[in-house]
Amino acid sequence: MKFTAQQIAGILEGDVVGNPEAEVSKLSKIEEGTEGSLTFLANPKYTAHIYTTKASVAIVNKTFNPETSIETTLIKVDDAYKSFSKLLEYYNEVKNNKVGIELPSFISSTAKHGENLYLGAFSYIGDNVSIGENVKIFPNVYIGDNVTIGNNSVIFAGAKIYSETVIGNGCVINSGAIIGADGFGFAPNEKGEYNKVPQIGNVILEDFVDIGAATTIDRATLGSTVIRRGVKLDNQIQIAHNVEIGKNTVIAAQTGIAGSTKIGENCQIGGQVGIVGHITIGNNVKIQAQSGIGRNVKDNEVLQGSPALPYADYNKSYVHFKNLPKIVKTINDLEKNRWE
Repeated sequence: MKFTAQQIAGILEGDVVGNPEAEVSKLSKIEEGTEGSLTFLANPKYTAHIYTTKASVAIVNKTFNPETSIETTLIKVDDAYKSFSKLLEYYNEVKNNKVGIELPSFISSTAKHGENLYLGAFSYIGDNVSIGENVKIFPNVYIGDNVTIGNNSVIFAGAKIYSETVIGNGCVINSGAIIGADGFGFAPNEKGEYNKVPQIGNVILEDFVDIGAATTIDRATLGSTVIRRGVKLDNQIQIAHNVEIGKNTVIAAQTGIAGSTKIGENCQIGGQVGIVGHITIGNNVKIQAQSGIGRNVKDNEVLQGSPALPYADYNKSYVHFKNLPKIVKTINDLEKNRWE
């Protein structure tokens, strides 16, 4: 699919400097631009590449004024980064704008769906499933009984949605994600063996939630595991039973959250963070990568380490930790001199 510089400028409400009929059919980094590609310049440290790039069209800030002549056609906008992101969203919409039911696939006679459904081949839709309008379900997706999916949501290939799950509007669930599997519930018996505790709750994803590839969210033992509006989860995250994550919180890859923990709104949690169960983490909390959280956390705290310390305290302590061999030698020398 090809677009002209003028068409792109219309989408972005930008101004063309150069050939308005310059055509592009692919995207590229500015340093790797080739003829027929579209790129952008937002970070000043890449400015030198604008004079050498082979890209046919480049999106730049309106404040950019070239020092020498440029062959590439420019589209000037208020914010090049935001405009390029907007264009990527538009590109994704066009690329994924599939409609229709591919065969072979299975849809229960008791399931219902809205207009413009796309259902990829080898997908399964269980009993009493309710699917909204403009939903895209890619091949090899499993959707269990009594699942509800809101309008404009996308479920990519190979995702598994267990029974009773509720998915809101505008959600994105990436490949390999598993939503609603049993929580890790076992009780020891008198023989020292473990008996399974039935997990009869569900998972609720509110509107505009993004779930990364191979991320797993367990159903509640009772009640619901709840992911609030606007939450963004990276790949390979484990969310245990009865966890609640507040709206607009973002969590990076390989983080694990144990059962019944409550996380507040607008939190930022780095990769490989471990969080124990049955604690409460407040709003606007920032947790650095590879931290271990074993206590309740108040609003606005910034934490690092395992077990995690307040961020400033951790940095001060780390300075001393790095100098520990020198400190030990100094102490040993002082002790030696004291006895001489």
